[in-house]
Amino acid sequence: MRDAGLVRLSMQDVATEAGVSKALIHYHFRDRDALLARLIEWLTERVLGRERNAMNGCPPPEAIDALWRWIERELELRELRVLLELMHDPAPGAVLAAQRSARLRHAQAEATARQLFKLLELKPRVPPELMAGVVVAILDGLALEAALNPDRESRVSFDVFWLALLSLAE
Repeated sequence: MRDAGLVRLSMQDVATEAGVSKALIHYHFRDRDALLARLIEWLTERVLGRERNAMNGCPPPEAIDALWRWIERELELRELRVLLELMHDPAPGAVLAAQRSARLRHAQAEATARQLFKLLELKPRVPPELMAGVVVAILDGLALEAALNPDRESRVSFDVFWLALLSLAE
């Protein structure tokens, strides 16, 4: 399954990888599309749950480091990378789940930007709702870069990005 990629992923591949019968997979998911849609939803919930908690209880001087620790963990888990790959599947259920995921990720990125600026007692010149798309794009880029170039230091890109965003504060 890992070698074939998602394009050729079958219910049998999933059953084999999970060590269960194909019938059991079909008992829970009517088809591949339903399975992929649920997987997108599940991964989105997991990634966003960790993002929501990234800066909880964090003192202001440690906010950027707290965000980095969250991103670093995401890069290690590779769930964001898998989510990105799943979001390109053309199956109708997967497309709808990907659209919901994109909206949720955008909303959470906006909340993260708001929380960071608030923690640092800064007022952004650019509204966080406009920053959100850029925040999601940098996270996706870091996840893809980590998969393609695992030896590259992602922290530098992360720091440059957030320093640029924070420079937009009044």
